[in-house]
Amino acid sequence: MSDDANWRGRSSRLLGIVDAFVVTWAVVGAFIIRFGLEPNFVVAGQELAYVWLSLALAITWWIMLGAWNSRQPRVLGSGADEYKRVAAASLWLFGSVAIISYVFRFETARGYVGLALPVGLVGLLLGRWLIRQHLNVKRRQGQNMSRLLLLGGPGAVSHLAASLHRAKNAGYLPVAAYMPGIENAAEFEPDSGLKILGTKPDAASIVTAIDACGADAVAVSAGVQLHPQTLRHLGWELASRNVGLIMAPALTDIAGPRIHTQQVSGLPLIHVTTPTLEGGQRVAKRLFDIIVSAGLIVLAAPIMLVVAILIRIDSQGPILFRQERVGIEGEHFRMLKFRSMVVDAEARLAALATANEGSGPLFKLKNDPRVTRIGAPLRRFSIDELPQLFNVFAGTMSLVGPRPPLPREVEAYESDVRRRLLVKPGVTGLWQVSGRSNLSWQDSVRLDLYYVENWSLAGDLVIILRTARAVFHSTGAY
Repeated sequence: MSDDANWRGRSSRLLGIVDAFVVTWAVVGAFIIRFGLEPNFVVAGQELAYVWLSLALAITWWIMLGAWNSRQPRVLGSGADEYKRVAAASLWLFGSVAIISYVFRFETARGYVGLALPVGLVGLLLGRWLIRQHLNVKRRQGQNMSRLLLLGGPGAVSHLAASLHRAKNAGYLPVAAYMPGIENAAEFEPDSGLKILGTKPDAASIVTAIDACGADAVAVSAGVQLHPQTLRHLGWELASRNVGLIMAPALTDIAGPRIHTQQVSGLPLIHVTTPTLEGGQRVAKRLFDIIVSAGLIVLAAPIMLVVAILIRIDSQGPILFRQERVGIEGEHFRMLKFRSMVVDAEARLAALATANEGSGPLFKLKNDPRVTRIGAPLRRFSIDELPQLFNVFAGTMSLVGPRPPLPREVEAYESDVRRRLLVKPGVTGLWQVSGRSNLSWQDSVRLDLYYVENWSLAGDLVIILRTARAVFHSTGAY
């Protein structure tokens, strides 16, 4: 086995070492801070050996992190599952300590537990994040990846290959394709360029293809022409060879919380709930927008005052730029921005149409001659968008949502793209934290529709946190 092929074992061992260090550091630190260096203490007349308690707590904590499968390679590098498992194991442990203390009337010092849990949990999550950054760097270089044989029809294979290529952090590298039941298949799949290793619809031929390409996992995509019994036999063969089996149904851009499975006669049925933003959810989102936008307006007031003065000094014209945009359900509103271009920028747009660098109905120009001297840094760090907080407070926009489109862009929308208008446009969104102007029109639409389909308040909080990083790096801002 090559050194790169053994990345799973190395990653698991490294996580085990990091977890051991963090839980020991948290428990010992809480012990010293709360009690000093004396080994025994008297609490409510009962002598407790906190040295032994600390040792047992650290060992149990480390074991529970493993029992919750938080070190499994398949959850490393991408998604929130790894962090959820770390948090669940830690909370279960300390919840059990609290219950046992209550039932058996052990007077466990609350200060000791109150220090160890948050410090240890933050340390564990930080350690996992640092390891994830290192792993993602390796994966962008093509290392530490699971080699996949893609099994399915032509369109499904190419779509799955493209999706995995966009998400290299997930750690899956398609190396070949197998298309059972497809007659007259070419040597290579035309869109992905993957070599097609066979078309016979039997488990033995598929296993031969796995050996030929050195895959350590098989991804079964939509359109696969295999009898359920053949697929079952294939699963047995893969299990005996320690090769993973991944099912990739034709459900695109569906978030995990919307997917639920139900066993019916041994058949796993996948239920997809309908996305809604009504009632309590709509009230919660609006309340969140009002509170956060009001706070940000107060905090950003000095910055906005300085920017207004600089704009006035830099060029003639109004400080604010008001532009008609299309909001929820197609309603038009006036969006506010700091003016970053010359006053007649809209009139000069037609003359620049041939130099458009955007895709689809979007107009983008990296070195736009209409941008003023002060406008360039304002746009680079998205400072020109601060007045949109007033739109949020007034209710025409949200803090997080799809990009607010122009009326001419909406006129060019296809029918499915109009689903972007089912929610309020946002000051920030998935489009901003994923590349902004560097995105193609198709990627921008895909991200906005994903947000519409999978909105959640927790997701909004994550996007807001990612926005700060995107603005600091100013990637795709011009």
